[in-house]
Amino acid sequence: MKSPGSAIATSVSRFAENHVGRLWLVMVFLFLYIPLFFLIIFSFNSTRQDGVFTGFSLRWYQALLDDPRLVEGFFLSLKVALITGTLSVVLGSFAAFVLVRYRRFSGRTLFYGLVNAPLVMPEVIIGLSLLLLTVAVQRTFGFPERGFITIVLGHTLLGMAYATVVIQSRLSEMDRSIEEAAMDLGCRPMQVFFLVTLPNIAPALVSAWLLTFTLSFDDVVISEFLSGPGVTTLPQVIFSYARRGVNPSIYAAATILIAVVSLGIISYSVFMMRRQKRLDKELR
Repeated sequence: MKSPGSAIATSVSRFAENHVGRLWLVMVFLFLYIPLFFLIIFSFNSTRQDGVFTGFSLRWYQALLDDPRLVEGFFLSLKVALITGTLSVVLGSFAAFVLVRYRRFSGRTLFYGLVNAPLVMPEVIIGLSLLLLTVAVQRTFGFPERGFITIVLGHTLLGMAYATVVIQSRLSEMDRSIEEAAMDLGCRPMQVFFLVTLPNIAPALVSAWLLTFTLSFDDVVISEFLSGPGVTTLPQVIFSYARRGVNPSIYAAATILIAVVSLGIISYSVFMMRRQKRLDKELR
């Protein structure tokens, strides 16, 4: 017969196994998302007070649309992020193929280190070094001027490193016998890439593009070093407004971004679930 003490200890142990992990997970999610919840609420506040909700209003969304700096910064950030995501995926794919398919070549270690250096280097150092390089090149050749092009190049340098890691992991897991079978059946290398390799790594390409798009759209450090007069991204505008005090238009802009990102994640998740169900059905 068990003693009362051992029975209590067993009950406590079972309770901890069943509920403590879930409770800890709930606390982590609350810690992460409660600030976003309050941000969304106060974006509909009728006054500028950030500690008291005085009433529901859409005035700050109207103020957001009437603010040319925020609107222009949004479209500039969107354009930069679209180009950066595409360039990062293309260059990251080349780098990943070199690292995975060509195991031995002169300078491989140096190339691997240079590709992964932006992952561990502080963005302040990257931005400062790119600024010095841009100034030196501009003095020598007269271009490029600091602005849209330099921001894209700086973001692509950082995004390429992340894209390479994502695509490299997928290429390493891919079964090369599929490509070899396609070549045995008469496919040329270019046909093998577009008909076999590309469909297999497509999820990694999409993931890398979304990751680099988000990093570029959200970046403020590199943009601060490489932007020029009249060229200001949305994170720079928000950061400059935040330094001067609370501006509820920022809450409205953040709420719209949260809604767009959430909608995109939900749509992608639903698409992947349906795709997986369709594949499972075909396999059955």
